[in-house]
Amino acid sequence: MLEIKETTIDDIKSVQQLWADGDVMRFVGFPEGLHETDERMEKWFRWIDSNRPALNHYSIFKDGQYCGESFYKIDREHQSAALDIKLFGFARGRGIAAAGLSYAIKEAFQNGAKTVWVDPNPENTKAVALYRKLGFRQKDFPDYLIAKDEASSSIYMELHKT
Repeated sequence: MLEIKETTIDDIKSVQQLWADGDVMRFVGFPEGLHETDERMEKWFRWIDSNRPALNHYSIFKDGQYCGESFYKIDREHQSAALDIKLFGFARGRGIAAAGLSYAIKEAFQNGAKTVWVDPNPENTKAVALYRKLGFRQKDFPDYLIAKDEASSSIYMELHKT
């Protein structure tokens, strides 16, 4: 059974292990993983918990085993939400990413976003294919997200609430 739930303080060790996995983090610039201290993880969780529902983080479990995370953060001025999903290798290719991301999309829309967006590394072809499958369309980065003269190593894809 698949369970997607708001991350609690009890889940942060699992998130910490997810982020420390180089395979999970390679497309976001941390091929050796991101190794955070317990103190920094607790601070991160307090930030998440104190800003709900403008942003939220979800822990994804399959048959009780932690598989990964999904996340959204709403920019109220632009009614737009950044999304993210990360899964351990064993959980990929099983429909878990589609379910986890769809859950975050639904929650972002329910909490005020009119548009949701992702910015995958173009070399992460499986992620790009997933986003397309869910209805995301590639566009130019909006000016408010990136300076015009700044080179980006990612692509911008968005999905509208309608």
